[in-house]
Amino acid sequence: MNQTSNPSAEDLKIYTLKNVEGTQLQILNLGASVFSLFIKDKNGKPLNVVVGPKNTEDYISEKYAEENRCFGASVGRYAGRISNGSFQLKGKTFELYQKNGAHLHGGFRGFQHKIWKLEAENSGTDPSLIFSCISEDGEEGYPGRLEIEVKYTLKSKNEIIIEYKASTNKSSPVNLTNHTYFNLSGKGSVSDHQLCIKAWNILEVDEKLMPTGKLLPLEEHPKNFSYVKEIEQLEVDDTFVLNNNTRIAASLYSPETGIEMQVETNQPSVVVYIPKQLPRIWQYQTEISDAFPSVCMETQNFPDAPNHDNFPKSILEPGEKYLNRSVFKFRIRD
Repeated sequence: MNQTSNPSAEDLKIYTLKNVEGTQLQILNLGASVFSLFIKDKNGKPLNVVVGPKNTEDYISEKYAEENRCFGASVGRYAGRISNGSFQLKGKTFELYQKNGAHLHGGFRGFQHKIWKLEAENSGTDPSLIFSCISEDGEEGYPGRLEIEVKYTLKSKNEIIIEYKASTNKSSPVNLTNHTYFNLSGKGSVSDHQLCIKAWNILEVDEKLMPTGKLLPLEEHPKNFSYVKEIEQLEVDDTFVLNNNTRIAASLYSPETGIEMQVETNQPSVVVYIPKQLPRIWQYQTEISDAFPSVCMETQNFPDAPNHDNFPKSILEPGEKYLNRSVFKFRIRD
């Protein structure tokens, strides 16, 4: 089907990867989204550690589009916020879709609402799936025809590698990420989860959660997770600036199940999103709590980087290759 048209229930398809450990990863072709991830806990019981709607039809509903929660989705053309719904590039101003004064997660219909095309499926020792997507010149206001590819690999040792690649025929800002909601207990709340982020700084934001351009030291900050501590009742939607040369960018651990997730990435930051609540307008695959049901670990460039010269480069040029490579490693911790 046309990737920019409105998908129907018949267009939706789930693809499944399994490894020798019995771990099962499911990908929905809408948004090339992580639909579910079943991993064995410390007692050998398979648990779905991904939070998302149970029925695929919910992903194409008007309510889902309005909420734009991006469950498990591949987000772009630019993940995060762009201030005032615009940016300047080579002397020209590009106007983007905005809501409440911000352009968020690619606009009115970002990549999370597209049907991605399956390009390759490998069922070997380390099974993988490759999906592709095209964003035409001018789509959502962005310049250039962007060709995108994502590869999901499920390694035999319970590592999930997510690789986003992109190329363009015109200069364009590009920032892709995965927006999976995790709960390593498989149910309830993440308040008892232990979180660690290898960051000494966080981006300062205004009342609209828009970066001001300043970096704040985390030493005395309430959201300092540079050492392991419980999430408790802390609502988070922030960009953590990763330390240089850190091997493990972040880790998350559930004492209840013994499951730990370690995150490695080639990106300069991880946006950690811990919502206080999730909408109850659809049924979830797992039994979620009313408060703090999940954590997102979005490895990416800084939000609003096209509007801040002191932020990492966000413009992809013709002939260049964009790559976001992130690894999510799961293990049972003693």
